[in-house]
Order: sequence, then C-alpha cells, then structure tokens
Amino acid sequence: MNTFNKKDFYLVAIIGFLVGWLVLLPIKNLGFTVTPLLIAGTVVGFSVFAPIALAVLKLLGKFWPVLEQFGKFAAVGTLNTLLDLGVLNLFILLTDISTGVTYSGFKAVSFLTATTNSYFWNKFWTFQSGTPVTGKEYGRFFLFTLIGTAVNVSIASLIVNVVGAPAGVNPKLWANVGALIGVFVSFMLNFLNYRFVVFAKKEKPANSEIENK
Repeated sequence: MNTFNKKDFYLVAIIGFLVGWLVLLPIKNLGFTVTPLLIAGTVVGFSVFAPIALAVLKLLGKFWPVLEQFGKFAAVGTLNTLLDLGVLNLFILLTDISTGVTYSGFKAVSFLTATTNSYFWNKFWTFQSGTPVTGKEYGRFFLFTLIGTAVNVSIASLIVNVVGAPAGVNPKLWANVGALIGVFVSFMLNFLNYRFVVFAKKEKPANSEIENK
C-alpha cells in the first residue's frame, strides 16, 4: 500500500502550482480578463488545495486503500487535463480555429502531450513501478495511450462536430466541454489500464525460493 510522505506533498503542491498557471489559458481563450488577482488566486489556490485533497484521500485510504493511489492518479490526471486544455487553447488562441478537422488535430496533439507527461508522473510517483523505463513497458503504455487518445479525441470530436454547440453557446466554450467529456472517459479507462496492465507489479511465486534451493 502506498504511503504519503513529505515528498508526496511537495510533489502534489508542485502539481497544484502548475495547474494554477495552466488553467489561465482556457480562461483567457474564453474571453475573461486575466488579472494579477486572478493569477494569484488560481496559483495559490491550487497550490494549497492539492495537498489538502491528498491528505483527505490519505485518511479515506485507511478504509479503502486504493484511494491513496487513486488520489495521486487524480492529481496527475488534473495536471494532464489542464496541460491538455492549455495546449488546445493555445492552438485556438493562435489560430482562432475551434471546430472541424483542424480542431481534432489540435486535440490529438494536446492529448498526446498530456499523456507523455502522464507516463513519467504515473510510473515514478503514482504506481511506483520500481523498474527502469524499457521499450516493452513503454510499448504497452504507448498502445494504451493510443487507445485512450482514440477514445478521447472521438468523444470530443463527436460532442463538438456532430452534436454541435447548443444555440447561444460560445463555440470556444463548447470546444472545451467536448474536451472535458473526452478527458473524463479516457481518465477512468487509463487508470484501469495503467494500474492492472502497464504498471502492474508482478509478485514473486511463493514456491520460487524453494525451487531455487
């Protein structure tokens, strides 16, 4: 069972700090004014909230141990989500394109950027696999990342390009709604795949020591 030490709280505070900055990109893209007060509020707010949320999940983890690991995954997932949205909104800000095939391309790039970041955080912190990076492991991760990417992009594109923004809803806002729904579905799928397949810890057979004697 994972335990939360000082390093965990330092790392989750860093995650909160990064999230506080990244959230400003979609806020800016949606037309809101990014003021020094808003910057201070998001950066400080997330930096403080993240360790508190982690502490709460640690307590709940005494009754349901998987919550400790899920808490780390959720923190990394939040960072990845905001990195995903940050890159996506940066593309939209630079091109003023928020629909169509180009949007799907933007979404694919933003999601792949986030999942690359996810690999290192989850391997060395969330799941603590304790093994070096190998081509085989990265291959499994890449395979499930492609699956997650396909699910993420497909759902986001379906919401944006097929369903379409309701009357009176800003297309840029709807683009982010589609992205968030895609992220949520792929988030749960990735947790299961990473936990039980990619970073699964193999237990040594009980009779292995006897056989070696």
